[in-house]
Amino acid sequence: MTINPDTIVYFEWGWFKINATILFSWIVIFLLTFGSWLVTRKLTADGPLSRWQNLLEVLVITINNQIREVSRQEPGPYLPFVGTLFIYIAISNILAIVPGFNPPTSSLSTTAALAICVFIAVPAFGIGRQGMLQYLKQYIKPTFFMLPFNIIGELSRTLALAVRLYGNMMSGTVIVAILLTITPLIFPIIMQALGLLTGLIQAYIFAILAMVYIASASQVHKEIEKKGEK
Repeated sequence: MTINPDTIVYFEWGWFKINATILFSWIVIFLLTFGSWLVTRKLTADGPLSRWQNLLEVLVITINNQIREVSRQEPGPYLPFVGTLFIYIAISNILAIVPGFNPPTSSLSTTAALAICVFIAVPAFGIGRQGMLQYLKQYIKPTFFMLPFNIIGELSRTLALAVRLYGNMMSGTVIVAILLTITPLIFPIIMQALGLLTGLIQAYIFAILAMVYIASASQVHKEIEKKGEK
């Protein structure tokens, strides 16, 4: 049983390697890109909508509503980033039911890369909303002595994002493998069904936590605007 898809190497030439994590990440990216093209190539605002356009609009509206509820802000600036995180993780986890498919989210390198994206996005959105100086002031509140603790907090929550997603996906893989050895017919089917639900929940949690961190980085700007209006 291979727990980490990083160890499965399909092609190697000197220092260049293509392992299962990279290969299946490319497959997910291709499927999302091709699927997006298929769904959006015949979008229309008039007349009857296709089933795919209905599904797309429901998905976008749902993500928009979740972002609005979490951030108390207009979701437009955050939708591309948060929506992409959710869809990529969800599709990667759902495809785990396909025989032979190793979900890239079961690799710590993938979950760490996604967490680093969030780590970069938080100050990017925060600075975009508040400005560089106002954003950096948050790290020395309520006193300058809180600077190292605030920095450690930023790093620790990034690590927590990566480890949480990786741990949940890896544990599911291990449990299914054990049940396949013990009872190869019934329990693995049940666990695969539960794995689908868990995969969607993990995608939702990751995207929501990313939005919470981004919203907290831009919340000060919103409070300043309210004070200015008064």
